[in-house]
Amino acid sequence: MRLLLLACLRAQTGNATTAARIQNHLHAAGHICILKDAFGCESPTEIANLISTEKFEAALAIHLYKGGRLLQGSRIPFGIIFGGTDINEDIRCEEKHRRMGTVLGEARFAVAFTTKMKELAAAEWPDARKKIYVQTQGIKTTPSETFDWYRFLQNAGIPTDVDNLHIFLLICGLRRIKDPLYLVDVFSDWHRKEPSVHLGIIGPAVDPLFTSEVKEKVKRAPGVHLLQEMSQDDLHAAMKRCFAVVNSSISEGMSAAILEAMDLDIPVLARNIPGNAAIIKHKDTGLLFSDPQEFVMLSKSLMNDPILKREIVRKAKDYVKKHHSWECERKTYQNLILRLQ
Repeated sequence: MRLLLLACLRAQTGNATTAARIQNHLHAAGHICILKDAFGCESPTEIANLISTEKFEAALAIHLYKGGRLLQGSRIPFGIIFGGTDINEDIRCEEKHRRMGTVLGEARFAVAFTTKMKELAAAEWPDARKKIYVQTQGIKTTPSETFDWYRFLQNAGIPTDVDNLHIFLLICGLRRIKDPLYLVDVFSDWHRKEPSVHLGIIGPAVDPLFTSEVKEKVKRAPGVHLLQEMSQDDLHAAMKRCFAVVNSSISEGMSAAILEAMDLDIPVLARNIPGNAAIIKHKDTGLLFSDPQEFVMLSKSLMNDPILKREIVRKAKDYVKKHHSWECERKTYQNLILRLQ
């Protein structure tokens, strides 16, 4: 089958990572799956013309609003994969809610990453309940063997001659919903007292205006660094060498970066929001903080308690193996796609 896969394809954003995995799953089943960036598309007409020209037989869209609205009224069968902000945020806007309801009504199936996400969607659109499937994100990490950690630190302006260096990595697209500035002030204050701690923020400039804000703020914050984007393999290698991975988002569907850190045996400190609390059990598979001060307190406890760190890492790895199997995700999408024939 010749399939169109619509997603916002910004490097190192959750949607792009999910899209690459799903494309891989469908190629493995013998389908032709073409990725198209929904970011620059203006209307369903543009996509309808593309479908006609490229002779697509079916389509998949990631994000009920950003991707799904482009398939509204489509002549070919399609499925939807919820992104997170569609169900957590866009649902509050009347116009978006109406469009998303129409799209979901037309879709053959929809996929939610968590039961909670399915329940939120089903509460808004009860008629769609039976077509919403729950499939957690499958995780597979591929750290580069040739990654140069010392060059990475030098490029970031992090001194390499400091004893007991503790690098915290915050991986996200630079947009307000990810709130990368949430911890900057408190982290910088902490760095002044403990120069061995550094926070690296890494991700694509999704919102150019907000990215300028981030750059200005980071410039004036010792111990906080805005890092260059890198390939997925290099990012996984960098994660493997850091002390902990951080998530400070206001809203999340299911953070791939958190799950990848768990798979790479790196502890996670995440903001206590529903999407993060769905995959992290506090002081068991990770640490959840409710404000910047609690982040610092929990980070210090992790640094001072190697047994706590070891136990969190072990349980998180077990959790990912059990609940985020890449093979299980592959099977689900290969079966669901048959509903589009």
